[in-house]
Amino acid sequence: MAFGISKDSDTQKLYLGMDFGTSGARYAVIDEHGLIHAEGKRDYPLCVVSIERKHTVDSWKMTLFLLLEDVAVTLRPFIASISIDGTSATTIIVDSNTGEPLCTPFLYNESFPDALPMVKSIAPVNHTVCSSSSTLCKLISWWNSFDSNKSSAILLHQADWLLWLLHGKLGVSDYNNALKVGYDPENDCYPGWLVSQPFSQMLPSVKAPGTSVGSIKETVQMQFGFPRECIICTGTTDSIAAFLAASANKPGKAVTSLGSTLAIKLLSNRRIDDARYGVYSHRLDDKWLVGGASNAGGTVLRQFFSNEQLEELSQQINPMESSLLDYYPLPGVGERFPIADPKLVPRLDPRPESDVEYLHGILESIARIEAQAYGLLMKLGATKVEEVFTAGGGAENAAWTKIRERVLGLPVRQAIQTQAAYGAALLALKGARENSH
Repeated sequence: MAFGISKDSDTQKLYLGMDFGTSGARYAVIDEHGLIHAEGKRDYPLCVVSIERKHTVDSWKMTLFLLLEDVAVTLRPFIASISIDGTSATTIIVDSNTGEPLCTPFLYNESFPDALPMVKSIAPVNHTVCSSSSTLCKLISWWNSFDSNKSSAILLHQADWLLWLLHGKLGVSDYNNALKVGYDPENDCYPGWLVSQPFSQMLPSVKAPGTSVGSIKETVQMQFGFPRECIICTGTTDSIAAFLAASANKPGKAVTSLGSTLAIKLLSNRRIDDARYGVYSHRLDDKWLVGGASNAGGTVLRQFFSNEQLEELSQQINPMESSLLDYYPLPGVGERFPIADPKLVPRLDPRPESDVEYLHGILESIARIEAQAYGLLMKLGATKVEEVFTAGGGAENAAWTKIRERVLGLPVRQAIQTQAAYGAALLALKGARENSH
């Protein structure tokens, strides 16, 4: 993608993307050439991982409007479109009349094994939804335990709900977010086995990511000074937004997102879905993004080290030497990919006296999980991996990059753009272009 600034700044259009992750949110404003004009981040104002999590949705909403406020007043009149990505399978059940949540949201990594037998009884064998953390498991668990009137309930994903706050049309999603509730992106519809269920009335309508849903709500437009013709586009998941940001646009190119979790996406000519291993495929135009997400990642590192310690200790690691420590670093019990086992117990012992050795062992163990994941994708028939781009906070750790190159046996480089917010901004740009035709 070429970079540059339009000479006619008075008529220049800008595109806003927002990324809602596990611990906070970011925004990026780009022009039609992909040049970043502004970016920033906010931590969620309330703890969203507390046991009760009653205020999670309020926290997301507050952060959304704080990010809009953070966009410079001078840039807002030029924002032509907005899109948002959110964590995959983070699910909200809302009232279809008011948009108010009917229960606490179900987070991306929460498991609902109680619903798995029913899901397996209706879905094809090894379908993506046949995982206890799938959106469909969350929906069925709620359906079976919620006693009140269900006729006005509707399911939304995190990105859908946040976008609704901007466009005001309830019940719209995209085919990336809807994958784990059972949507068929190949045939662009909900399959018969899902539509025949009593809860199918709760399923949102589905559009391609980056499709215009409508103009920005007048109240939001007036409050922040966006143009009236600013459109709001359907979003995507955080790991797909990170993939889009990396511009890995040829089959065999892959993106590892090293954020709170380890998310892997490989551009493949062939679609692979196998719930036995937590593998699923997202549609990306006429190709497939094959991959999955492990619970290993930055959350585990932050349990033991501050950002300052990570930086200081990483500089003392010799990345060309193998660590003899063999861990499976998880933040809690349960893994999604490349091993799908809700009962998998973290393995983070023995801990050596040296913090440098301990960090080395954890970083290398996460790299082994990454290697296992790519090996599994190829074994299942995906296009062979040729090069890995890295996005997310872990992309900036030079020692970890060298460890991963050694363990993967592949060239690993930091994507020019590493933030999912940039990918969401590209979706906003795509939506604006398609809307103008």
